[in-house]
Amino acid sequence: MLLGAALSLPAHAQKGKKDPKNASPPSGPQRLQPLYGGLTPAQAQQAVGTAVLADVDRSFPSRAEASKFFSTKGFEYLLENQPDTATVRFNLAWVLDPKNPEPYRGLAVLLSQRPDAPQEAVQALALQGLAVAPTNGPLLVDVANLTLARYEQGKKKKDLQQASDYVQRALLADSTNANAWQTQARIHYYQENYAEAWKDIRKGQSLSLTSLDFQFLTELMAKMPDPEGKFK
Repeated sequence: MLLGAALSLPAHAQKGKKDPKNASPPSGPQRLQPLYGGLTPAQAQQAVGTAVLADVDRSFPSRAEASKFFSTKGFEYLLENQPDTATVRFNLAWVLDPKNPEPYRGLAVLLSQRPDAPQEAVQALALQGLAVAPTNGPLLVDVANLTLARYEQGKKKKDLQQASDYVQRALLADSTNANAWQTQARIHYYQENYAEAWKDIRKGQSLSLTSLDFQFLTELMAKMPDPEGKFK
């Protein structure tokens, strides 16, 4: 559960970001740009090179298995705060299997950490992952949080409803996803249903203590004290 919490895209983390609608994703060396800066999988294979692909084919039973391996390595490097190495691994994982949702998620998390990255580019990556894995719980939570961040900026009810739809899909896919319950709590908070928000907090806490967002708890307590008196 710690890994999931560390890699989630919390809505409140986007509050301080500007929302440059016409901004482009960060530039830089092609291999350090998500999905090689917009190449097709076929073009990306050429960028990787036949020698690398041949070496992968010799080392793994299938490219799908290799993709899973490099995705896992990408998340390890992400947690070790080595974003460039993580990006290279995720990009290679995507080239090897564009239907693997994990590279999209990892790259979305990495891109969200760049101060110059537009939110639309982050969400586009997460949505590409959902396109190949519509029931992927962590991705659904990430997209819910990104949509919730958009609601926080514009206060449009359709964004709040869309965020709710995503998190409901995440809970349907996996009701033990603690981060999904905490996102559900934020949605109930914005709907001014504070009692339900506290219930969501309890559910998420029972599944993983690391899912608790103490900044949000402070905001919620200002609206309604903890009914059980555990948080003060």
